[in-house]
Amino acid sequence: MTTRTRQFTVRFSSPFLLPGTEAMQPAGDYRVDQDEELIDLQARLAWRRTGAFLHLPAISPGVETRQMVPITPADLDAALEKDTTQ
Repeated sequence: MTTRTRQFTVRFSSPFLLPGTEAMQPAGDYRVDQDEELIDLQARLAWRRTGAFLHLPAISPGVETRQMVPITPADLDAALEKDTTQ
């Protein structure tokens, strides 16, 4: 099966908490690595999200240590949706 990892940045305008993180995270820009697998739908090809990692802390200059926390794409989507409605 063919897989790929996409990297992108998400922005939280308010502090947030995701399952898998130990504490509230501050607002800011965060890098996400999202794993996807190729699925064949007979008429076309598509990618299905299979997992994701959130890089902590938020992107900022001068930060030397980073941590990758596994998250589900659904939890990330829900947190981003909640952030936009606050």
